[in-house]
Amino acid sequence: MLGLAHLDRPFDYLVPAELDEQAQPGVRVRVRFSGRLVDGFVLERREDTDHSGRLGWLDKVVSPEQVLTPRIADLAETVAARYAGTRSDVLRLAIPPRHARVEAETPAEPIEPGRVDRAAIFADPTGWGRYRHSANFADAVVAGRTPRAIWQALPGEDWAARFVDQALAAAEPDRGVLVLVPDQYDLDRMVRAFADRTTEGSVVALAAGLGPTQRYRRWLSILRGSARIVIGTRSAVFAPVRDLGLIAMWDDGDESWVEPRAPYPHAREVALLRAHAEGAAVLLGGFGRTAEAQALVATGWAHDLVADRAVLRSAMPRIVAPGDSERALDRDPLAGATRLPGIFFETARAAIAADAPVLVQVPRRGYLPAVVCAVCRTPARCRRCNGPLRLDSGDRDATAVCRWCSQPEPRPRCGACGSNRLRAAVIGNERTAEELGRAFPGVPIRRVTGDDRPDHLPAGAALVVATPGTEPPVTGGYAAAALLDGWALLGRADLRASERALARWMSAAALVRPNGTVVVMADPGLPTTQHLIRWDPVGAAQAELDQRAQLGFPPAVHLAAIDGSEGAISALLAVTDLPEAATTLGPVPLPPGERLPASGDDPDDPAARMLVRVPRAAGGALAASLAAGRSHLGARHASPPLRVGIDPHRIG
Repeated sequence: MLGLAHLDRPFDYLVPAELDEQAQPGVRVRVRFSGRLVDGFVLERREDTDHSGRLGWLDKVVSPEQVLTPRIADLAETVAARYAGTRSDVLRLAIPPRHARVEAETPAEPIEPGRVDRAAIFADPTGWGRYRHSANFADAVVAGRTPRAIWQALPGEDWAARFVDQALAAAEPDRGVLVLVPDQYDLDRMVRAFADRTTEGSVVALAAGLGPTQRYRRWLSILRGSARIVIGTRSAVFAPVRDLGLIAMWDDGDESWVEPRAPYPHAREVALLRAHAEGAAVLLGGFGRTAEAQALVATGWAHDLVADRAVLRSAMPRIVAPGDSERALDRDPLAGATRLPGIFFETARAAIAADAPVLVQVPRRGYLPAVVCAVCRTPARCRRCNGPLRLDSGDRDATAVCRWCSQPEPRPRCGACGSNRLRAAVIGNERTAEELGRAFPGVPIRRVTGDDRPDHLPAGAALVVATPGTEPPVTGGYAAAALLDGWALLGRADLRASERALARWMSAAALVRPNGTVVVMADPGLPTTQHLIRWDPVGAAQAELDQRAQLGFPPAVHLAAIDGSEGAISALLAVTDLPEAATTLGPVPLPPGERLPASGDDPDDPAARMLVRVPRAAGGALAASLAAGRSHLGARHASPPLRVGIDPHRIG
């Protein structure tokens, strides 16, 4: 586990007689390399060697537990090749650190998750029975075939319960099941859904928040076969599930699926690689749909799992964009320009009068998360680091604070006109809640963010102000919802801005009752807005896929992003034999919010990004050439700080 590109290969060692029984494939060991002890795994035992020189001796077997299974070893190699990384980096993501006390514990006995009546579950008109071919999918999984489907969840769907249905059906013939969700909140929801229908201990939940000891204990229980159903977040995609029959993933477009550590794999791609290698079925679900998921359908690799249009119409709320009709403009001429139009107040007052809750989605948290000069509208910047300023209250004496360095700016002055007056550029959830409190006196206001996110809210009149992705479900559903500041989501400098905006809107709108109303504050002429009004995530994903094919972006092509100083990028490309079909774009500035490690920050040679594009057929060759180039630089001890990502999630 050396982590160096030019040393990313197996090394042969002699096994002492006293370690012969313990040194089995998959165990952790320590060996001496270049005069120091390093950790590693035994990949295989052989009686001969291809090494012509002198062999060293295995120093120690750290643990007899065979933690590196052959399937995970093969997956690590495949993922490393896919993302131009090293096998050791992938194994660090796949196998948690050892805890000796946990390994010494008595293994738990396998527990059956329970049996299900598949015929009843998949004929239920309130559940899977609403989706075409859902029973066929489940039957194919049980029969040991490898169906692959992209599931378009209906508004109001209890998606966690539907995943439990599929997982229990798939586990019947003693197959393993892996259910992946984006974050801890969704994981807790899945845990509750399984707890209602399975025996205790038959389902294992994996997440980083468990702590190293508990996480390793649960990981070992999976390795030893104590549980066949595993649910977890990003890193659980590597869980050593035995006889894997189904991988199910919710909302594959969420940013949290991207691993922040090298080689920066996307959990969806790892899941697809694993399903292909192990012969497992795949189910990707969500209210929205990514271009990558649509590409799987367009190529025939996967099939749609959707409801008929009539069923959809009966489940979806009424969605309006103020200004999308002459009638709306006649009633409220400023409907398309104001932040909260008259139709929202009418709808909200009617809902509250009926003792029903109303949801308000605000893209930004805080009070005034971005401010500008009140005279010339130039963005207000910190004099220390040039970061954007914010205001945390509406007091006249409130001090602006930098969003980057957190230092106060008591006397801000515009660099363009010299004015010291500020005004709001973006309004956050705290200011929105304050304004709604004045507009609806006596009505409970509940602010919800990722730091304060209830599992569920009771029914009753209330205004719930939430940031995207944190909207809590409420008993009976919301009577109305307002999706504010659509420009803030659509205007992000990101290739996936429209795709994620639509997914965020649909996730919030899905919580509204079928007879409720959703007001979206976005330009009604935009295709994204129209796809929401029609509730057409499939059409939106296909349009996005077609556009990316025309522009030459993933998933229509494979793209490598090389981040580093211009000198470092040039050094890598000079020793890299790129595929003949490759084209380079850049260098360009790094996307907003992305920075290289401190070792790569050089004021005389600032960080940049170079994009290398190839047709899909040449994706493997591109990754191999970049990995070889990095290995060549490492062998020459000339490895400048670089970050290489294949098909990066953010391209801005």
